[in-house]
Amino acid sequence: MRYRRLGDLQVGAIGLGAMPLSIEGHPDERQARATVHAALDAGVTLIDTADSYYAPGAEPGPGESLVARALTAYRGDTDEVLVATKGGRGRTPDGDWTVNGDPRHLKRSARDSLSRLGTEAIGLYQLHKPDPSVPFADSLGALHDLLKEGTIRLAGISNVNTDQIRLARRMLGDRLVSVQNRYSPAVRDSEAELRLCAELGIAFLPWSPLGGISRSSLDGPSGPSVPGPCAAFHQVARSHGASPQQVALAWLLAQSPTVIPIPGSSRPRSIRDSAAAADLVLSESDLAELDASGSQLTG
Repeated sequence: MRYRRLGDLQVGAIGLGAMPLSIEGHPDERQARATVHAALDAGVTLIDTADSYYAPGAEPGPGESLVARALTAYRGDTDEVLVATKGGRGRTPDGDWTVNGDPRHLKRSARDSLSRLGTEAIGLYQLHKPDPSVPFADSLGALHDLLKEGTIRLAGISNVNTDQIRLARRMLGDRLVSVQNRYSPAVRDSEAELRLCAELGIAFLPWSPLGGISRSSLDGPSGPSVPGPCAAFHQVARSHGASPQQVALAWLLAQSPTVIPIPGSSRPRSIRDSAAAADLVLSESDLAELDASGSQLTG
């Protein structure tokens, strides 16, 4: 596993998105723990969760508690593992998502998350999404206070634009270490935010990084046959003896040295496959072919 910078830390170049482990359709406890342990065995040292990763009708925090239990049960060394969580979102009984960026709510949520994680401080705490009913600066102020009191060590923001990144950097300084936006072969509308993070030295954590890849695999009479622009990722994968998902993650890593993808996984096999992408080096011609497919994928 190669490593990348996240603030003053080094983490594995591929992280684990733990959302599938605790929302609707999640695996049982045994499989969930096995997935986390497989990630750690593969060199993953960044695990991303949130207090809102729960099935409709449940209480906040099962994802955080699960990660904490999995780490406690792991037989290897977990000293270098960074658990990142998020606050500011919730679920409705029918499965929709809510947003709450009120500073009092964020502070209370962070302290509850800390209790579930069972650590001295939250390694990385992220504002899950800006609340249109709350001034963004007020929500950032809550992160500032949490940093000052030691509840959290590092701060991040998610689902933001470039102006919000700049404001967060002014308010939080070097303690702002990450931006988590949706970005993938099929969804590239956070290009400006990715480039700004590279300029500022802030880690960019693409969520749903396999969009446009995993849904496109079809079996034809001569093996995998993928119609449309996504075929480029499958063709490059065949040339490297890799999976299309690995190629997608390697392509993301090539976009900037600050990119750290966090693919979601609910099975040991899938996170092992994703983690192997950290060692897949694409050629210039590979990257040119994949970049050229972008306008078709995103169109």
